[in-house]
Amino acid sequence: MNPVLTALRKGFAQLGDRVVARLLLKTALITLIVFLVLGALAYLGLTAAFAANGLEGAGLAGAVAAVLLTGLAFWFLFRVVALAVLQFFADEVVLAVETRHYPEAAKTARKLPFRRDFANSLKGAGRALLYNALAAPIALVLIFTAVGPAIVFLVVNAVLLGRELTDMAWVRHCGEHPEANPVPKVQRLMLGAVIAAIMLVPIANFLGAILGAAAGTHLVHGARERKG
Repeated sequence: MNPVLTALRKGFAQLGDRVVARLLLKTALITLIVFLVLGALAYLGLTAAFAANGLEGAGLAGAVAAVLLTGLAFWFLFRVVALAVLQFFADEVVLAVETRHYPEAAKTARKLPFRRDFANSLKGAGRALLYNALAAPIALVLIFTAVGPAIVFLVVNAVLLGRELTDMAWVRHCGEHPEANPVPKVQRLMLGAVIAAIMLVPIANFLGAILGAAAGTHLVHGARERKG
């Protein structure tokens, strides 16, 4: 069976584990809280702006505009925020997978300090925002094709997610050389494409980041075993 499909199957089978289920709930709640806070800030800012310009019903107008903006932000930025949140808890999901499937590797894995996790989270979010911003003009050019923009963003996020989700496990074993990630680029791209597609589906999108991190851990250890 294809290594990516095998990794996804194993990752999906572990979603019911107590540790993984708790982590899934935690990341989903924090991600939702982030968007609720953004929505509240948007409401306050828009209401103040409408009122300052003498618009009647500024509160209602601000609420409607804030809901629309938050909904759009959730649709376009969910992957970025969810992955950034998961970076803070990556140790937990990687350790859960390694403890069950790779006990020897779990003993040698290093726990990253908060500073390193925070830096990885910011770098990942920054890369995602930059790459999606660069892809936006191409998507606009292809908007008349209907499916063109979706394909552009799917490819961009497949590349980004494939890297981030395998790096979560690899950096815990590679010392200071994350660029030596042994997972073949084709496998990373396939994993990223599947997870990017899952993250477009309401409700299922909350599973995407955790499933991807678990599958990415399997791919990393599969590559390590092949290299001896």
